[in-house]
Amino acid sequence: MAVLEIPLSATPLQTLVVQLGDQSCRITVRQRRTGLFFDLVQRDVPTALGVKALDRVGLVRGPYLGFVGQLFFVDTQGADDPAYNGLGSRWMLLWDDAA
Repeated sequence: MAVLEIPLSATPLQTLVVQLGDQSCRITVRQRRTGLFFDLVQRDVPTALGVKALDRVGLVRGPYLGFVGQLFFVDTQGADDPAYNGLGSRWMLLWDDAA
């Protein structure tokens, strides 16, 4: 079992490519008026699109999508839902390969 932090910066729109186990993933995080939203594309296949980011709630909501593990945000200072201005410091994006 491994938990990996995915490095994010405090910007309202960002896309990064990461390797999560054997999975090549493109992650996009964007701030909107109604909250922070998350997209995951795995091996050029949309896996989770437009998912609202909540504290400690899995972002990949369908196990049938073939994604191994789970991605979620954690508030290191409480239990608030994430906002872009605290990404990488207050709110961490984590991948748990066993979830």
